[in-house]
Amino acid sequence: MPLPPLSSLQFSVLAALLAEPRNGRELRRGLRERGVRRTLAAFYQLMARLEDAGYVEGWYEQEVIRGQLIKERHYRMTAAGMAAWQATRKFYAEAEPARAKGDLAHA
Repeated sequence: MPLPPLSSLQFSVLAALLAEPRNGRELRRGLRERGVRRTLAAFYQLMARLEDAGYVEGWYEQEVIRGQLIKERHYRMTAAGMAAWQATRKFYAEAEPARAKGDLAHA
C-alpha cells in the first residue's frame, strides 16, 4: 500500500478547512487545542508548503484586531487538497483493519 499523500499535521490542517475558509490565527488556535505546538514561522512554512503543493489557496484581508489594523492571511482548501485529504483518510481507514488483524509488517 503506498504511503498517504499528507502527513498527520497536514491532514489536521486540511480537516480544519473542510467546512469553510479560516484565517491563520484560527488554524493555529485549533492546532494548539489538539496539542500541536509550532512557532509562528513553522506554521506559516507549513502553510506555504501546502500552498506550493496546490492543496490550499491563501490570501490577505485587512482586519481590525484589538483596535489595530492588520493584514491577516486566510486559507481555503482546493480540489487537490480535498482529494489528498480523502486519499489520506482512506489510507488510514484501510490500514486500521489490517493493523487489527495483524496484517501490517510494521504494526
